[in-house]
Amino acid sequence: MKFVFLMDPLETVIFEKDTTFALMLGAKAAGHDVYFLPANGITLKNGKIIFHSTKVVPQRIKSKPFVIKQKIDLPAETVDAVFVRTDPPFDDEYLMHTWLLDRLPSKVVVFNSARGIRTVNEKVWATQFKSLLPPTIVSRDRAELLKFISKEKDVVAKPTNGHGGRAVFRVKFGDTNTNVILETLSGRFGVEIILQKYIPAAKKGDKRILLLNGEPIGAVLRVHAKDDHRNNFFSGGKAQPAKITARDQEVIGVLRPHLRELGLYFVGIDMLGDYLTEVNVTSPTCLQEMNHFSGQHLENQVIAFVETLVRDRQSR
Repeated sequence: MKFVFLMDPLETVIFEKDTTFALMLGAKAAGHDVYFLPANGITLKNGKIIFHSTKVVPQRIKSKPFVIKQKIDLPAETVDAVFVRTDPPFDDEYLMHTWLLDRLPSKVVVFNSARGIRTVNEKVWATQFKSLLPPTIVSRDRAELLKFISKEKDVVAKPTNGHGGRAVFRVKFGDTNTNVILETLSGRFGVEIILQKYIPAAKKGDKRILLLNGEPIGAVLRVHAKDDHRNNFFSGGKAQPAKITARDQEVIGVLRPHLRELGLYFVGIDMLGDYLTEVNVTSPTCLQEMNHFSGQHLENQVIAFVETLVRDRQSR
């Protein structure tokens, strides 16, 4: 099969951590052709998609993770699956990619689906499941935000399109920096931001659970550095092994039918204690860390699932 990976430049791949790289290795191990597709590599011409791609061979050699074979223009009808793995934020370029991918022949699997990625803001979408989240407000109204802080006393403030722990603040009622934090995050109250009640379990770390077609395949705890409150790896957090609890399974059970209906096959959910905080659908990570603690190659499960999707589509 031909597997195309829409992703950030190859030179940005972090050998020991990158989930996309692990998926590419899994595709190669299963005997598939692997193609790198850059952000500017999609053309829609007379109603048909062309991928300006590069055939690569991923390998477990840190000094040279890819062997570059050849640049090639792939007509969409010759492709079996497209893995959407560009990093967030979900911006105008990301949105355009989803529109273009909508024009693919129905037999081509898009993993995750373009419609699903468009639908699910990773921080706002989950707010429909009120019983799963800590107290939460999404607003640009200064008075409402301050009222929320006054009630909850200790909150986490973050942008709606943030990622990697960027621009995440802990704010306590009475802090003299409260107004400037709210002004900065909201662009002087010009865009919505999110406030959530601070959950003390955050001191122990937040749990990333990877779901494949709505079923958990692994979990890892992200623990913050001593001088930071953020658990994200990009913010200095470290990985520890984690187990999936009964509460985690309860949350997953609520999310599962919605994720499947949207074609969101590969999703990372974030749990703080008993609370869901985010549902990550744009290039979810932590697969390599889970492999490290479990001794498995979870990418093989993912690739096998995509193979099944491809065969199902092509048999219709």
